[in-house]
Amino acid sequence: MVDPRTIARTSLGFFKLVVPDAETSERFYAGTFGMVRRWQVEGPTFREIMLASQDSDFTLVLFQWRDGRALEQGTAHGPVGFRTPDLDTLLQAALDHGARLKHGPIEGSGMKAAFLISPDGHEIELLQRVQAEAA
Repeated sequence: MVDPRTIARTSLGFFKLVVPDAETSERFYAGTFGMVRRWQVEGPTFREIMLASQDSDFTLVLFQWRDGRALEQGTAHGPVGFRTPDLDTLLQAALDHGARLKHGPIEGSGMKAAFLISPDGHEIELLQRVQAEAA
């Protein structure tokens, strides 16, 4: 059994995407979501660029193989999700930075959502809480 003190100090820290060109992907996420580079790792066979929102320690890691190997998008995962107070503006920014709309925007259950495909082919979900209209 894990010591409860260890659990109390454990948190979700990063999400990693394998991309063909880390710097091109960085421009998309920085330009669309305002993410900033927090760290970079250069290995002999790979590179990683760690991005985060201005007010968050949670990191999006952009991982690139240096050998140019072909990448395939799998089906055993869901989208990378971003919460926003203004879905329409963020959606337009993503499209302006090379994303393409997959589905939406749709509204229901107090939420508004849109699904995009990033320039690298990763699925992104934008989510906004919406106020219920007064009857």
